[in-house]
Amino acid sequence: MMPGKNGRFGKYGGRFVPETVMPALLELSDFYSKIKHDPEFQAEFSRYLKEYAGRPTALYFAQNLTNYYGRGKIYLKREDLLHTGAHKINNAIGQALLARRMGKPRIVAETGAGQHGVACATVAALFGLECRVFMGEEDMERQALNVFRMRLLGSEVIPVTSGSGTLKDATSEALRYWVANVRDTHYIIGSVVGPHPYPMIVRDFQSIIGQEVKEQAVAIADAKLKMIIACVGGGSNAMGIFYPFKDDASIRKIGVEAAGKGLTSDEHAASLSLGRPGVLHGAYSYLLQDADGQVIPAYSISAGLDYPGVGPEHSFFKETGVAKYVAVTDQQALAAFERLARTEGVIPALESSHALAYLEEIMPETRPDEAVVVCLSGRGDKDVQQVAKYWGDCHAAIDR
Repeated sequence: MMPGKNGRFGKYGGRFVPETVMPALLELSDFYSKIKHDPEFQAEFSRYLKEYAGRPTALYFAQNLTNYYGRGKIYLKREDLLHTGAHKINNAIGQALLARRMGKPRIVAETGAGQHGVACATVAALFGLECRVFMGEEDMERQALNVFRMRLLGSEVIPVTSGSGTLKDATSEALRYWVANVRDTHYIIGSVVGPHPYPMIVRDFQSIIGQEVKEQAVAIADAKLKMIIACVGGGSNAMGIFYPFKDDASIRKIGVEAAGKGLTSDEHAASLSLGRPGVLHGAYSYLLQDADGQVIPAYSISAGLDYPGVGPEHSFFKETGVAKYVAVTDQQALAAFERLARTEGVIPALESSHALAYLEEIMPETRPDEAVVVCLSGRGDKDVQQVAKYWGDCHAAIDR
């Protein structure tokens, strides 16, 4: 699906940016429209996805987790097995190749959980690009391992102390930097957010997830694919797995947001569940805002979901019924985090744990001949220290 006039998905999306950045967006839009179907570019992109990132990723039958619920069949799309540990590398490779072909020697990025930052630092090292990553001060503390990884890879990590010191503020600072350096810098937005053409570009690069699931689902024995579940912050992994199935109404698409400490509290990141349309970071979409239209700080135990907005195409999917959006709490996500570790020997990212948590709601209703795919968007190496701290300490967590 191509966005409509002015980069809109229905009424969502668009370009709400300073005049100084419009030439760069128009340049990017024009360049991408020419190159997206270029066989040479697509072949190069595919080669790096296969030989460097490790695609295709497995569609893994989670036998033990299926037995735990005793209903249906649960499959995990193993994006956690990719180089750098998450789906973010798909988009980072694609956009780094764009930057190189556009003659931009520097890339800039924002990051929350740090996985997008690590992916950008990785491709910068691979392709010989200069890289600056903006990261909220709070996120730097809870994702210290990824901060070290970015610096080890040769990138500069710039702390953001304004606002809540999380992903929203890091994105704002990255945008400001890009506005001042558009001539030689490409901004690699990490999710399906921001002004057109970014939501489309990121979606296209991440759609490899759903394309592979389509091919792999043919081999599912004794069950038919009926449901796809993915976590939603900005929404790149969810859009990547949903998009190839957007016209198939027989398969339910469920996006899971962060309910944080509860939807009745003030500490959550459920933009689609409780927000309303407005403008944030250059696009019109659902976001958390007060009566005066001021953005309300988001909260989630997961740094990657701690964002007060969502990609505009997700807003369009919500409005048109292509996908359903729900929310789970920190406690539900932590329970799912531990459940997968103990049943399958796989430690998921806290972001992915939100999607896994929703199995509690849907598996009791699932028939034995129905298959459910959960997008395991990343692995939990980056989160274990934070979870241990949340639970008290590792020994207390293990012995609970």
